[in-house]
Amino acid sequence: MTAAMSQTPSARIAGLYRYPVKGLTPEPLQRAPLRIGQTLPADRRYAVENGPTGFDPEAPVWKPKTAYLMLMRNERLAGFKTRFDDATNILTIRRDDQIVAQGDLESDEGRAAVERFFATEFADELRGPPKLLSGGGYSFTDLARKVVSIINLASLAEIEKLVGAAVHPLRFRANVYVTGWPAWHEAALLGETLQIGSARLKVVKTTTRCAAVNVDPDTAARDLDIPPALLNHRGNNECGIYAEVIEAGDIAVGDEMAVEQPRLV
Repeated sequence: MTAAMSQTPSARIAGLYRYPVKGLTPEPLQRAPLRIGQTLPADRRYAVENGPTGFDPEAPVWKPKTAYLMLMRNERLAGFKTRFDDATNILTIRRDDQIVAQGDLESDEGRAAVERFFATEFADELRGPPKLLSGGGYSFTDLARKVVSIINLASLAEIEKLVGAAVHPLRFRANVYVTGWPAWHEAALLGETLQIGSARLKVVKTTTRCAAVNVDPDTAARDLDIPPALLNHRGNNECGIYAEVIEAGDIAVGDEMAVEQPRLV
């Protein structure tokens, strides 16, 4: 059986982002390869453990985001700008454009340098010594599966009306931001297949929003109250969807994203 595209308006990718270290700075991409059952390359490849959790990098097991430093509770993370270099595995942390910490996250010495920074800077927010975690190909996502997160920018425009303020899209820390769908259309796509060029993704879950979206990614201020506004006006605190890659392909900013439907034959 062949496939045809739905009559629903197609979307277009307006932005692509990865988050090499959970809770730290998003990094914009112009294009990215999607591989079956994988996240965007290096997305949530690392996390900063907030006190001992028993995480074993040789046999990684999913743990809730509360095990790590993250924006839901540690909004000051947004005040530091980070950059991860794939070729050297070096993470650079800046505050006010000045380098405050740097280290190769695949070396003991480099991880120790980054851990010392968090131990000093976040001493009052730690439950124990911070540890820079890596699990090889493991991804520290909020779900116990490797997914790509998608946000509909039209839905964010509706949220701006609900809260009466501008809402920076990066509050939602998605991988893919799209235009072209009506507001909240993505909520009806659970179980559907999305096609971007040769890549295909299965929508597996809507995204429940936590207090992390209340933090401004530029100022690190916790200045909005988005989840309760969603709950009051929509009956849930969901915005965005998660999708699993089921067919590989490269995607890029500007690419069309269409909802696939079986053609009746």
